[in-house]
Amino acid sequence: MSKGKDTKPHIGIFGRRNNGKSSLINALAGQELSIVSDVAGTTTDPVKKSMEIDGIGPVILIDTAGIDDTGDLGKMRVQRSREILKIIDLAILVITSGEFGPTEEELITEFSEQGVPYFIVHNKSDLIPLPEELKTLLKEKYPVPVLNFSTKVNPDISGIIAVLRRLIPETAYTAPSLLGDLISYGDVVLLITPIDIEAPEGRMILPQVQAIRDVLDHDGIAVVCKEREVDAFIRRMNPKPALVITDSQVFLKADASVPAGIPLTSFSILLARQRGDFQNYLKGTPHISKLKDGDRILILESCTHHVSCDDIGRVKIPRWLGNFTGKNLEYEVVAGLNKLPRDIHDYAMVIQCGGCVITRKQIINRLKPAVDAGIPVTNYGMAIAWVHGIYQRAVAPFTGQDSGKPDYL
Repeated sequence: MSKGKDTKPHIGIFGRRNNGKSSLINALAGQELSIVSDVAGTTTDPVKKSMEIDGIGPVILIDTAGIDDTGDLGKMRVQRSREILKIIDLAILVITSGEFGPTEEELITEFSEQGVPYFIVHNKSDLIPLPEELKTLLKEKYPVPVLNFSTKVNPDISGIIAVLRRLIPETAYTAPSLLGDLISYGDVVLLITPIDIEAPEGRMILPQVQAIRDVLDHDGIAVVCKEREVDAFIRRMNPKPALVITDSQVFLKADASVPAGIPLTSFSILLARQRGDFQNYLKGTPHISKLKDGDRILILESCTHHVSCDDIGRVKIPRWLGNFTGKNLEYEVVAGLNKLPRDIHDYAMVIQCGGCVITRKQIINRLKPAVDAGIPVTNYGMAIAWVHGIYQRAVAPFTGQDSGKPDYL
């Protein structure tokens, strides 16, 4: 299950079958969004529901299958529910009838391992209130709020909303700026945006739109042109741009056209810093020069799209890497959140796309197996800058280092 284009905070609702998870979602949303039944196991797969929470804003609630589901199909449902731990920002564990055991303890352990904040709701308290001894035990063992609740009798959701506001990480709904710390009031930012076969008809790609908006949000002036117009236009520009952002595919052309004294980077590298594992990208990118014949490269696309004949991840990056290294390399592309076709240790390097449609947490979790295994990771823009010999210049706006040529040239 992927976040897709939903970069809003994701809240997962977990618990055993027939504990009232779907009823809780309906109470929070104030409408019947989930199927509610007295038959255990009505919810079979994680289902997204959009709503607005006062004080937080738009969120996605995820209704999951019962964590005590049985049988082969039930185990598959439980596994799908557990997989969403990689993308959620907050979890609500729903218990009922004073029942709490190894099933819940195991789930809480997974919350902690994934760094997911959570709290506990004892539902159906109109039938069986939360026993005081269990409430005391939970508070001693798990330092999180434990709330009594009933979706049937006077369902007052104010307490749950208050806890949601307090526990949901601020980073889940306030994304850091793309370039606000790089420009000042009135600065001109030049954006180089090629219109090629991959450009959507009549529109601009999302990272370009995001960059333009961020320039405007920080009182800058955004100027947009294609790569063919850069040379003539930049000679006429007065004042000169405080920053130039280019599509990675024309990095080499931009580097030749933009005078050395003007900072230059790419949309993909901006995204890498905002929502990627930037420090590990910085460490991992130089490994490109150490690749050997037969090495297998994993390319991670975080969205699904129509594959063009000159696709950046599937065609251009492999071609550039092959030309730069002179090695016979193997490539595997995995789109969305699809499972990897082989063990992470079988890869010599991982290259992540910019991640314009997902959150930082999703990218970090996607890359975590490689980082934990010591496998170098990088992203599209940084890899492209490296093979074109302009890596130091491309990351200099963020590292504060000299933007001269790297040592390997």
